[in-house]
Parts: sequence; C-alpha cells; structure tokens
Amino acid sequence: MGDTDDALVLQVARGDKLAFARLVERHGARLMALAVRIVGSRAVAEEIVQETFTRAWVAAPGWRQKGEPARAFSAWLSRVATNLSIDQVRKPRTSAIEDAPEPVDPAIDAVDALIAREKLSRLKAALEELPPRQRAAIALTYDQGLSNIEGAAALETSVGAFELLLVRARRALRTAMTEDGA
Repeated sequence: MGDTDDALVLQVARGDKLAFARLVERHGARLMALAVRIVGSRAVAEEIVQETFTRAWVAAPGWRQKGEPARAFSAWLSRVATNLSIDQVRKPRTSAIEDAPEPVDPAIDAVDALIAREKLSRLKAALEELPPRQRAAIALTYDQGLSNIEGAAALETSVGAFELLLVRARRALRTAMTEDGA
C-alpha cells in the first residue's frame, strides 16, 4: 500500500502502530505549531496535539473517502486541533512556567534584541487580544501556510467568512501595532 495519508489511515484502522507513528511524524510538528499559535503555551499545545492524534486513532476505522465529499486527512487533523485549541482558549486562564519569556541570545546586539523583543511582545499581546476564531485564521494562514479554502475547511466555515476573519484580524493587529508606535 502507498504512503499517502489515506493509505496510512487504512493501515491504522487495522491496528498498524507503525503507520500511526508515520502519521504522527508527518503531521505532529505542523499541528504543534498551529496549537502553540492559538493557545500560546507549548505545554497546552502538546496536550492538544496528543488529543488530536488520539481522536485520529479512534476515528481511523470510520475514515472513508467513498460516498463522501473528498476530504484531506491533514485538513481534518487541522480542524480537530484548531477546535481543541479554540476550546482551550475559551477556558479560564492560569499562568504557567512555560509562559515565561525566553532568554535572549547574548550574541545579538542588546539594543536590537530589546527592540525586537518589544515588537514581538506587542505582536503577541495583540494576537492574544484577537477573538479565538480570528487568531485561528491567522495561524492557519501564516503559520500553517494553508490557502483560504483549506483554512475555511479547517474552521468549518465558508471561504468568504474565513476571508472576513482574516481581514478583521489583520486590521486589529495593524491598529494595535501602530497605536503602540511600531
């Protein structure tokens, strides 16, 4: 059998752990980046990715292409991870050690590092102020490199609604960054 996602999912449906490991290897880093962007915490993102793959293992026996509109397994994984991430963001927040700022590389000029850190901090704060679906649209587009069609599928919305989420998110980020003197 081939090495396509669908072929691997069929093998997983029969209990093939190696095929499952290949799916995790193929999509794990991408899903981690997506979840981190949406939830802002690597530790929480790891739990989301683990839950996403747990759901993929459970759903594998029912995964069908025939008789249903064609859907990509990777888009399904993105949708599951996005939904879990948005649900997590909507929960009350607590601070974790993972939220502490990263240490600065001493090799970088101190002034440049300070400016870059300040801009990044403002951007991160502006991203956190976005509604979860707008934040997810930004992450799917810029972090995951998905097209508007793929992003709309991941958020289970129309392409027009997805594009509107992006427009609003970009406008809010632009406003936040210019108000802060960026």
